[in-house]
Amino acid sequence: MIESAYNQNMKYHFGQFTPDHLILLEEGINLYNKRHYWMCHEVVEDLWMDHIGDNARYVYWVVIQVATSLYHYEDGNLNGAKGMNNKAKRKIEFIENNHVESDVMEKYLDWSKLKAIVKSIPHDPPIEAFEKLYQFKFKDPKTWDVKRD
Repeated sequence: MIESAYNQNMKYHFGQFTPDHLILLEEGINLYNKRHYWMCHEVVEDLWMDHIGDNARYVYWVVIQVATSLYHYEDGNLNGAKGMNNKAKRKIEFIENNHVESDVMEKYLDWSKLKAIVKSIPHDPPIEAFEKLYQFKFKDPKTWDVKRD
C-alpha cells in the first residue's frame, strides 16, 4: 500500500484513481515529460491492458492518447494528432462522469490543466492548436511525496 501524509486518511472507491495507480504510471510520466511519446504510449499501454475492469484505467488511456497525439504532432500528422486528441476528450468525459478523478490526479499530475488544454483544442483544429499541449508537462515524479512500501 502506498501512503503519504497527504492521502493517508483518504478513502478511495473502486474505479477511482489512487496512489497505487499513480506509482504504476511513474515511468510513463517520465517518458512523456522527456517527449518520448511513443515509448510513453508503449509503457502505459501495458498498464492499461493490466487493469481491465478498473475505471481508473481510463486515466492511463488519456495519457496514451495524448502522448500519441503529440507523437503525430511532432511528425506534422494533423489527422493523427486530432484523432487521438478527440478520443482523449471522450475518455476525459468518461472519467468525469464516472467519478474516477481524485485528489491524487490533481496533486501529482496537474490533471485540471491537462484536461483544460485537451478540451480547448477544437474538433477540427489547425496544427498550431497543439502547441500548448506540446508545452504541457506533468508534475515531475521526483517531486511526488508518496511513500512506497
